[in-house]
Amino acid sequence: MSVHVNHNSGTVEAGPFEGLPATPDPGLDGDKEAKGPTASTTPAWPAARSQELGHTAIAPGVARMEAIHAELRLHDRIILFGSIFIVAYAYGLDYLTRNTYQAYATSSYSQHSLLSTINVIRGVVAASIQPLIAKLADIFGRVELFIMAVIFYVMGTIIQTFALNVQTFAAGALFYQIGYNCSLLVIEIIIADTTSMKTRMFFAYLPGAPYIINTWISGNVVDSVLRTSTWKWGIGMWAIIYPICSIPLIVVLVLANRRSRKNGFRPPPTFTGKNTKDSVLQLFWKLDLVGNLLLSGALAMILIPMTLAGGQSRDWQSARIITPIVIGFLFVPAFVCWERVAPYPMVSMHLLKDRGVWSALGIVTWVTFSFMITASFLYTVLVVGFDFSIAAATRISSLYSFCAVTTGLILGLIISKVRRLKPFILAGVVLWLVGYGLLVQYRGGTGSPSRSGVIGGQVVLGIAGGFFPYPALVEIQAMAKHEHVAVLTSLLLTMSNMGFALGNAVSGALWTQTLYNRLQEDLAGFDDGTLAAAVYASPFAVLPEYPVGTPERTAIISSYRYIQRLLSITGICMAIPIAIFALTIRNPRLSDDITQQDAEKKVVENSDGSEASSLPKGVFSRWGHRLMHG
Repeated sequence: MSVHVNHNSGTVEAGPFEGLPATPDPGLDGDKEAKGPTASTTPAWPAARSQELGHTAIAPGVARMEAIHAELRLHDRIILFGSIFIVAYAYGLDYLTRNTYQAYATSSYSQHSLLSTINVIRGVVAASIQPLIAKLADIFGRVELFIMAVIFYVMGTIIQTFALNVQTFAAGALFYQIGYNCSLLVIEIIIADTTSMKTRMFFAYLPGAPYIINTWISGNVVDSVLRTSTWKWGIGMWAIIYPICSIPLIVVLVLANRRSRKNGFRPPPTFTGKNTKDSVLQLFWKLDLVGNLLLSGALAMILIPMTLAGGQSRDWQSARIITPIVIGFLFVPAFVCWERVAPYPMVSMHLLKDRGVWSALGIVTWVTFSFMITASFLYTVLVVGFDFSIAAATRISSLYSFCAVTTGLILGLIISKVRRLKPFILAGVVLWLVGYGLLVQYRGGTGSPSRSGVIGGQVVLGIAGGFFPYPALVEIQAMAKHEHVAVLTSLLLTMSNMGFALGNAVSGALWTQTLYNRLQEDLAGFDDGTLAAAVYASPFAVLPEYPVGTPERTAIISSYRYIQRLLSITGICMAIPIAIFALTIRNPRLSDDITQQDAEKKVVENSDGSEASSLPKGVFSRWGHRLMHG
């Protein structure tokens, strides 16, 4: 994860077009050029595809991407994947360094303990917007959504750069997270629209490949920026760099889209309403804005108060903490009930009943949950509890991403030959538990064994991480037809980000409830408690005054060893459900096609074949019909 994950994922794509010349997929070979459609055949395609899908009209965004896919020749594909690598390199390096700058930013506001709160806000936003992004991509198109993502990315970066307090900084983090996750999802959907099933995992790791480089240079970048400037410039420079890096990807897709239009392709209309009011109403229901509001509200009201409570004030019993948590839990059944009757739910319930889907979702959720419990404050623990330098701590914090991507790329090549997923996922479970065992054993100290132990733990966790998220991604894509891939992929990212938010919430609660009290106990003999408060609020500012070897620093390290032990034990406990889901996951043989031929074969579709879920009969269905059609 940092998962950040590096919480990255991908999606699946369409097979040969109906009514168009078959478009070969390059797979790993990439030696065949896709020929564009002719003007005579293109107009017949939307109707044919619509009949195949069982809809009156294919989603405009999907239609555009399939037409673009038909126009991509070999050199276009090379440029496309090269452009994706450049974009991923930019947001990947920014992600790694921004997480470090964020720690310094909260410390500069004397609010370092709010670090996990900001992470929870980012996680809540990321979790709740994924289905919305997927639906927008299907309705308006991949390119349009990517451009929107760049705009939000830049807005959030600028706000964070000029923030004068932690509240404004958190607001900027919200906009940045929308742009970041939108970029992530759209890129993975594009990859899925241009790769085959058996090679899916290898290409899905392409956006993560830059971590192999960024892991080793991110520490130097952070160190250089903090020595010559401040964290503000470290964040702000990406408002210039990221848009520039995004231009090649936008250009190659726009040019392919133009070629498809010149060859006669015309996408179905975005809206079918008789007037503006009908179109707006259609958009409202298709985006499931009510469901998104209920989900984001539930997550925010439950998770954010958990990190705000406790610490020095111990206010878990106060109304400002209890009230939003209670309301948040009430939102959960409201969300479930709404999704059962929503005209266009986030994901059809029939898909969630397949164990290949819910087991993959469970794996991703609990892997991220478990990892983020220790990852949230890892950098701070490395600097304070292990006395690593800024550069070393940044690199170690990125080891997970480096090892996960390296392992995943190699594993992707192996899976393209073996065509099975489950054995590798089970092996990953074992390695995950071993990695956390190392973190429990080596939880703090300035000696070589402790330092080597925590590095080893991050390496083993990273290797295990290569066996989890993307195999789960390919698994869930293998269960779906093309028209459901974007939504299922967004749901996978939603669950990953829910795990991200939950992990930060739990770590934040443990940190605020435990660390300050422990610091007061260990530093009781040195002053009247002001040092404990200073270390808790701004650890990086206090450390230079108490170098390693001084009694005060020894006491501080003892406190950090204690909190790291609690975090690591909690993390390994949260890893137990991963094994359960891994044992229940399906083990399909991956095909040479873009989608599995038997995808959703066992699933009972709606009788009318529509995307909208069936409304209950009676008064409520009539109410739902009025809401849909005004």
